[in-house]
Amino acid sequence: MKRKGKAEFVQWMGPLLEALKELGDSATPQEASDLIAVNYNLPDSKKEELMNSGVPRFHNQVCWARQYLVWEGLLGSAKRGIWTLTEEGKKTVLSKEDAHKLSKKWVQIHAKKRREKALKSRTESKTQDEESIEEEIEGASDLLGVLQSMTPNGFERFCKYLLRVYGFERVEVTPVGKDGGVDGYGILQINPFVSFKVIFQCKRYKNTVSRAQVGDLRNAMIGRADKGIMITTGIFSEDAKREAVREGAPAIELVNGNELVKMLETEEIGVNSKTVFDVDHAFFKPYMTG
Repeated sequence: MKRKGKAEFVQWMGPLLEALKELGDSATPQEASDLIAVNYNLPDSKKEELMNSGVPRFHNQVCWARQYLVWEGLLGSAKRGIWTLTEEGKKTVLSKEDAHKLSKKWVQIHAKKRREKALKSRTESKTQDEESIEEEIEGASDLLGVLQSMTPNGFERFCKYLLRVYGFERVEVTPVGKDGGVDGYGILQINPFVSFKVIFQCKRYKNTVSRAQVGDLRNAMIGRADKGIMITTGIFSEDAKREAVREGAPAIELVNGNELVKMLETEEIGVNSKTVFDVDHAFFKPYMTG
């Protein structure tokens, strides 16, 4: 996450609290962002705007709003991937003025911590909380960059591997020039009695997949498979998302770049986990005297 301009994320603190209340006090990050966008009638162009890293700018701002609410104790931080209101958060309503005060408060707290750290070590310039957040997002951004740097054929083979990890069988990538509008096939065995033939399309993009491309995959799917999956290292336009679930037409499953990163982290594919230990000063305190 990178903060741009004059703390754009501050405007989404109150809306994030209200969205989580509306969603039953907890939600995935994307569910929360999507509901805020609906509640505030955000235009598609705002939701589709990308940062230099390829991350959607609006969602990035909502993520920063969430972090400040965590510091304030209004959102919990126990489970990664699920945003949850604390008891205090459930009864809190934040106006724009309140949000600015909250933001200013934590900027001052972290500035003080940086000054204190600087006295101990001139090489440290961030708080521990900020470092952990930025390392996490930097890692995600690096992983997305690796995916976007693959060759088109390499990305297709990577998707083939990933589908197998998630339970697909007899996965094949179609030969170049003979794909008929699809990049590969597979079988998803639900149980001994039910299976689905699936086709998939891989878009190694740094930008946006359009509505027309989703429609093209559906047209290629009809009569050849039961389900269609489109996987991209970029994002899907809002029109593409609507087209994927258009009423009266077979649904197309969409997997964007950020979702790919989460899948790799969950299954620990192509990543190495790190364990970080914090010193329990209370434990050592009795041994500091006497």
